[in-house]
Amino acid sequence: MKYLKVLYVQVLIGIVLGILCGWRFPSFAPVAMRISETFINMIRMIIAPVIFCSIVTGIAGAGNMKKVGRLGVKALIYFEVVSSLALVIGLLVANLLKPGAGVAHGTAPLAQVTEITHQAESFNWGDFLTHIVPPNIVEAFAKGDILQILFFSVLFAVALKKMGPAGKNITEGLNKINQVIFNILNMIMRLSPIGAFGGMAYTIGKFGFGSLSVLGKLMGCFYLTGILFIFIVLNGICRYYGFSLWKLLLYIKEEILIVLGASSSEAVFPSIMQKLELAGCEKEAVGLLIPTGYSFNLDGTTIYLSMSVIFLAQVFHIDLSLEQELIIIGILVITSKGAAGVTGSGFVVLASTLTAMKIIPIEGLALLIGVDRFMSEGRALINFIGNAVATVVISKSENAINWETYRRVVESTA
Repeated sequence: MKYLKVLYVQVLIGIVLGILCGWRFPSFAPVAMRISETFINMIRMIIAPVIFCSIVTGIAGAGNMKKVGRLGVKALIYFEVVSSLALVIGLLVANLLKPGAGVAHGTAPLAQVTEITHQAESFNWGDFLTHIVPPNIVEAFAKGDILQILFFSVLFAVALKKMGPAGKNITEGLNKINQVIFNILNMIMRLSPIGAFGGMAYTIGKFGFGSLSVLGKLMGCFYLTGILFIFIVLNGICRYYGFSLWKLLLYIKEEILIVLGASSSEAVFPSIMQKLELAGCEKEAVGLLIPTGYSFNLDGTTIYLSMSVIFLAQVFHIDLSLEQELIIIGILVITSKGAAGVTGSGFVVLASTLTAMKIIPIEGLALLIGVDRFMSEGRALINFIGNAVATVVISKSENAINWETYRRVVESTA
């Protein structure tokens, strides 16, 4: 009975009950959606203050500007290299296993595709980059725009640090506010089993298992690719930097289960920041790397996008040349970076990619709508794990982690 008091066990029970409820009582899906959205909204309401307080107190309290600059540059290089590896693996697996072979097209509804296409036409990756600078910081906080808050927080921290001792009271005040926010987080996380229950009940109740009979091979290929990426690519990176991926995964197992249940990595955004700080990563590194990674280090989304393009090419019997696949890589390297800034990002970015290629009919997106929700858990999990690994790796490369603390906290948990 003592195991029932452990949070990750409660979350696992919530997921199982959610699956059973969605399967047996599909009419419960609308209520389940409200439960899941309410839980995620409770997390979202503290993301903005967590980012602001963590970055400002980290940089102004202990960091130096050169170190922050190096962290930023290393993060962008790392994100680009690892995301590109994820993209290539997705293309290779899709070409080898051919999930689109034998799938019929033309029977799926096109109404949603039309709406997605309109969104894609209005989306521009250049606009996404300029969007990083907020025209109104109050609006950025109100909307919870991660990149805009990150940009303002770094400027605020630099300005505060330049004040020297005169800014000490502000830094101490923000530290206390941060403690209060994390106390709120701890209360919210006790509700995570209910949030996970709602998320799974909605997914199964709304979409059922029927769509998997047709597109199950695509979903299987996607999850296989995700497993290969995590346990070969990320595990190799972890081994090179001298720590165990498996022990890190055990340390963050509660967050992994919550992401699985809620189908959103946002649900554990503040929690993973807190855990990595407790594991010895410096506050300035965590505060900078996690928010940036949530926008630029989307390994799961990248795998999904690359596999979907090849899947649709196979469905429409389009034999892509090596040159065309290299073009796909180039386009996705750019368009995937805007994924976090768009509602329904996966479809919108995929639509903009197909539009840019002018090779594969965009109507093929209708085939993916039914099965997309079943892959959203995988995307969120891979994105989340990738960002946790990236934070430890980059922190270690910059000596921004207390390695004794990390081993004591992470290995004792494992």
